[in-house]
Amino acid sequence: MDFVASLEELEAVYGQPGETSLAKETIGVIPQYRAFIEASPFCALATIGPEGMDCSPRGDVAGFVRVHDERTLMMPDRRGNNRTDSLRNIVRNPNVALMFMVPGSTNCLRVNGTARVTFDRQLCASFEIAGRAPRSVVVIRTDAVYFQCGRAILRSHLWEPGAWADISHLPTPGQILALLSDGRVGGDDYDREWSGRAVSSLW
Repeated sequence: MDFVASLEELEAVYGQPGETSLAKETIGVIPQYRAFIEASPFCALATIGPEGMDCSPRGDVAGFVRVHDERTLMMPDRRGNNRTDSLRNIVRNPNVALMFMVPGSTNCLRVNGTARVTFDRQLCASFEIAGRAPRSVVVIRTDAVYFQCGRAILRSHLWEPGAWADISHLPTPGQILALLSDGRVGGDDYDREWSGRAVSSLW
């Protein structure tokens, strides 16, 4: 198997991007892109650190990522598993990428930039939900913002319930944890209790 070893080889097959692929990119958040961010209840956050790369799902009420100004986004860090992989990476390497999705839309919005983590009490308090504020906020300075065409979502039938896979045969988190921990954690009790525990600790 041969692998591509240079940009010249890559470009010989793919050619150059068309005008529409380049014209859509902006350095900051224009009103049209702001509308997409404010409608999005979910995004993926990619970071990189000394141990490697990480891509973390982030979800909350629509518009949970705040557009502070044309070049600044603010994302609350809600309750999770305390691995803090993304935050650890950002502290050591500020480069980040985000992909926003809106259920039902065939387009994604991509953002590349740099980020910092803050514990600022007033800022964290401004993201309070159900009496709980996030422990930190990720502040992102945008370098590139652009929409991604819908081919991937169309091909995947992502928003079409009739095309969704039967997940009943998939291994559960409790089963995986029990296997990997030799039964120390996880199991049926974990699966049975998880949904209630998650709902009570969303924020």
